[in-house]
Amino acid sequence: MDKIAKFEKVSFQQFFESWYAMNPTMSEQEIKRVYDEIRIPARATAGSAGYDFFCPADFILAPRGEALIPTGIRVKMNTGWVLMLFPRSSLGFKYRLQMNNTVGIIDQDYFNARNEGHIFCKLTNDTHDGKTVALKRGDAIVQGVFVPFGITSNDSASAERTGGIGSTAK
Repeated sequence: MDKIAKFEKVSFQQFFESWYAMNPTMSEQEIKRVYDEIRIPARATAGSAGYDFFCPADFILAPRGEALIPTGIRVKMNTGWVLMLFPRSSLGFKYRLQMNNTVGIIDQDYFNARNEGHIFCKLTNDTHDGKTVALKRGDAIVQGVFVPFGITSNDSASAERTGGIGSTAK
């Protein structure tokens, strides 16, 4: 199997800015503890296609509740590859936990974005049964699958990425 990518943490400064924006009551020391405990995505078995992304802290999602989760992770990929993020099957089956954008697309050039290619997951508890979802630090929350992609013979894209969501449509 070809090795086409490498996961790593974003810098502490980038993680701090992202986490503090959503949790302004947390101290720098508390955020540093969250950062230090971030796990690099991993496959559960040798036959797994998906790399599990792990929750960096505890989150409670009430019915219809949402959580934007900075994972603290970035990925460097070889040319011609994309990382696609999907909800974990078990969380979807048990709770109807969904990603707000249905499938996350992490382009190979996102690694060099202004935010260091920091991957976020926005999850919604879309329960029909009134179930509250308790995500614990270290729980696998989404899975990423690397997929090769091609371009058309008349492709003329030459712009360079600078940001994240919505930055390439400008």
